[in-house]
Amino acid sequence: MKIKLNWMNVMKRNQKIKRILISSMMIFGIFSILSGCSTEKKVASDHNGKKDTISWMTMLHTPTPSAGDIQKQLEKYTGKKIEFNWVPDASKNERINAALSSKSLTDIISLTDIRNTTVRNALASGMFWDVEPYLKDYPNLAKISKERLDAARIKGKIYGVPFQEPVARYGILIRQDWLDNLGLKVPHTLDELEKVAQAFTEGDPNKDGKKHKTVGFVENQESFKYGFRSLTGYFGAGNWFTITKDEKVKPAFMQPEYKKAMKWFHNIYKKGWMNSDFSVMTKNDQKDYIVQGKGGIVLTILSEGRNYINSAKGTDQEGMKWTMINDMTDNQGKPRQLSDTNNGMGGWMAISKQNVKTEKDLKVVLKFINDLMNEEPYKLMSFGEKDIHYKVNKGNIYEKIKSSNWQQEVQPFASSRPSALVGDFKTTDAYSNLVNEKVKENEKYAVLDPTQSLTSETYDSQWSTLIEGVSDAYYKYMMGEMDMKGYDEAIKNFLDNGGSKIIQEFTDSYKASQSKQH
Repeated sequence: MKIKLNWMNVMKRNQKIKRILISSMMIFGIFSILSGCSTEKKVASDHNGKKDTISWMTMLHTPTPSAGDIQKQLEKYTGKKIEFNWVPDASKNERINAALSSKSLTDIISLTDIRNTTVRNALASGMFWDVEPYLKDYPNLAKISKERLDAARIKGKIYGVPFQEPVARYGILIRQDWLDNLGLKVPHTLDELEKVAQAFTEGDPNKDGKKHKTVGFVENQESFKYGFRSLTGYFGAGNWFTITKDEKVKPAFMQPEYKKAMKWFHNIYKKGWMNSDFSVMTKNDQKDYIVQGKGGIVLTILSEGRNYINSAKGTDQEGMKWTMINDMTDNQGKPRQLSDTNNGMGGWMAISKQNVKTEKDLKVVLKFINDLMNEEPYKLMSFGEKDIHYKVNKGNIYEKIKSSNWQQEVQPFASSRPSALVGDFKTTDAYSNLVNEKVKENEKYAVLDPTQSLTSETYDSQWSTLIEGVSDAYYKYMMGEMDMKGYDEAIKNFLDNGGSKIIQEFTDSYKASQSKQH
């Protein structure tokens, strides 16, 4: 007991340090944003009344921005100077919230956390252009599917060009070489998965003569929103929300299936079959942990295995191999995979009215986004420059020339592609080709969020605050600081403080939409 208490003290100290760091990053972020926008105002007062510069606050999922010439090539193709204001993934919420609150914006701002109340309130506030009336005038924008457009609506309006993503990219990554070393088969049921987690922890999957030096699952501090949420789908839970038999729209975290998943995952944690510090582990730290050969099961985007393999080059884990599972079942049911992209809509490229003041300039920005959806810029942001980052072999097969250069110079742009659906390019990388096949298969298994085309003003204005209490309860339950009664109390608080209104408003919206269809 004493050891447990000491560990919890360490956890609390880590969380305190994290809060201090985040506060510092917010302050730095505000200054960076203000500085970036100040620069934008100087250079974007374009001569001859023509908008020649486009500023863009966008996400960075790599340690550093691109150091190569990809940006210059994009500028050459679009005919616009681009000023990227990169936002590191680890501090995206603080940076974006600070920018929206201070109204210190760039021409385009990537808003990818669609459930963030600050984001939804900002979109509904009139800060950004409603782009729907203009989409038909641009060939690529006109092809955005009705489902994705509906998913992008806030109070019936589309306040930004939707990022287009596959419907479901998630699954389970498992170290295939570890399975082979331990004589295990690829798991396809939850019972089998649990046994693999145990074997990875208690055995010697690295074959280095050291047992109990590894774990099964490796989760990070966004488990509630991503990894664990994906896991709940295998137990039968809905995607954020579910429609009950009596036609009420309720949060998935209230379902018995969701609670069953919590109990299952808590047991994994209690037995030491996952990393004990998951609640404070960043995504980058998670990657380092995995690349160091400390864990072998990850609930994540299937393509992430390629990043692990690339990062492991030159280390003692260079030979790591991953198997992708997208057909996990609860021992008896059909495969289910929760959509991780909001039904294929990955957020908005919102266009600021403060910076883009006229309809003429709006059309310039929309043409810029439309142009980035053509094949040439897509290949620049995905593969890089021909004969520098890749070559094309016989049969139109793409091959990377130097992986390290691609990681440093091309990969930073991947999350800024307006659409991930531009083309189906075969490569010499068998893993990446298999990812594309699995993601296509996921469409058959995908469980969609039923509220994406529904409306709830209370959801838009209060969700981020209300869900925080449920999220905190999840982490406390996982670490043994709270039992299921405590979790149910968190649900009651959610309902009492606005959650019941969200349920009622979504239910009313759902019934109204159903009546229109009949």
